[in-house]
Amino acid sequence: MFYEPRNGHGLPHDPFKAIVAPRPIGWISTLDPQGRPNLAPYSFFNAVHSRPAMLMFTSESMKHSAANAIATGEFVFNLCTHPLFDAMNASSAALAAGENEFAAAGLETAESRVVKAPRVAAAPAALECKVVHSMQFHDVDGQAVDGWMILGQVVGVHIDDAFIRNGRFDTAAAQPLARCGYRDYTTVTEMFEALRPTDGGVFGAGQPDR
Repeated sequence: MFYEPRNGHGLPHDPFKAIVAPRPIGWISTLDPQGRPNLAPYSFFNAVHSRPAMLMFTSESMKHSAANAIATGEFVFNLCTHPLFDAMNASSAALAAGENEFAAAGLETAESRVVKAPRVAAAPAALECKVVHSMQFHDVDGQAVDGWMILGQVVGVHIDDAFIRNGRFDTAAAQPLARCGYRDYTTVTEMFEALRPTDGGVFGAGQPDR
């Protein structure tokens, strides 16, 4: 099939999010201008640069996390894993401004080192970020869209030592969660390693990650 989104897809459910999948879950913690903590998951999230390390999350409407990050210039990405699924899901509840999602989800907080926003103590890794850019989206006709992107530079990295093995962060052991569209999720439990042609390996030759 082919369709132009402006004309509709004719399916019972929009396939867009299921096609662009899996997507890492940006579990974002912030403080509001009054110093009250907030925590929420975002499926439009990813790393966007490595030197310096940068990541972004987007908010469809000006939700608390985006508003807080813009107002304070800070946020923390907490790695969401399969054992933390229920807490992550609970933190997505539409609570009133100022209500504490950490408490609602039964999560303990941990202090950050560089930014003021707290992090999820149980997360295997967390990235403290300073906001370097934020913008409202516009469509191809130049009309403003009810969506915002927050771009942050990583200024602090927390890693649970239990997940550092042979000098690497063991992604499969951490079991990161990802969103797959609709109400579907997946968990990273296994990986394979493949060399690039510039690494001197054979293109396309993969082997289990060790």
